[in-house]
Amino acid sequence: MRHSERHRTHRTGWLRAAVLGANDGIVSTASLVLGVAAAGADTKGILVAGVAGLVAGAMSMAAGEYVSVSSQADTERADLARETKELAENPAQEHAELMAIYTKRGLDATLASSVATQLMQHDALAAHARDELGISDTLAAKPVQAALASAGTFAVGAALPLLMALLLPVSLLMWGLAGSSLFFLALLGLLAARAGGSPVIASVTRVTFWGALAMALTAGVGALFGVAA
Repeated sequence: MRHSERHRTHRTGWLRAAVLGANDGIVSTASLVLGVAAAGADTKGILVAGVAGLVAGAMSMAAGEYVSVSSQADTERADLARETKELAENPAQEHAELMAIYTKRGLDATLASSVATQLMQHDALAAHARDELGISDTLAAKPVQAALASAGTFAVGAALPLLMALLLPVSLLMWGLAGSSLFFLALLGLLAARAGGSPVIASVTRVTFWGALAMALTAGVGALFGVAA
């Protein structure tokens, strides 16, 4: 019988980094451009600030994701090394731990013991990594994948408000950029919800609300300094 269920858990690693990168790219670049424009900068100054924000933001996202996910990977490796040592030194205790886990999940003691025995005979470390430590190939930390996904999507997201700043006349820049950026954020929320199988309305509302708040605050700061100047 063919398995027809479609699960999306395997996407969580890169999807989280990709959504974070694209969201930050749109919000931070649009906010930066709006803030600089509100301060009275000309088109050239706005574009220079936006491009600098794109490059700096993409590199920052890549570095941040790589460092943070590498820390997670280091912790996972340390736990696996500790588990390997414990399996070698006291396999009976490790069997009892695995049996207790299955008993808590609803198996009777006899069946839990049999399952633990068979899984440990097949691959003891994999069984303990998955059921005791919560580490699996699907959810394991992947620093390079997270860094590339985050940096790449940040650059794509940041390019959208920059393109609008290049195309829009100065008289329409503020409202046109804000409106288009909110549209891009709503589209991102829709795509993220579809990719992850989550509710669309909640995803769209979440990204547009926080994006609008960030842009409004940054534009307010830019206007304040522009007036002060």
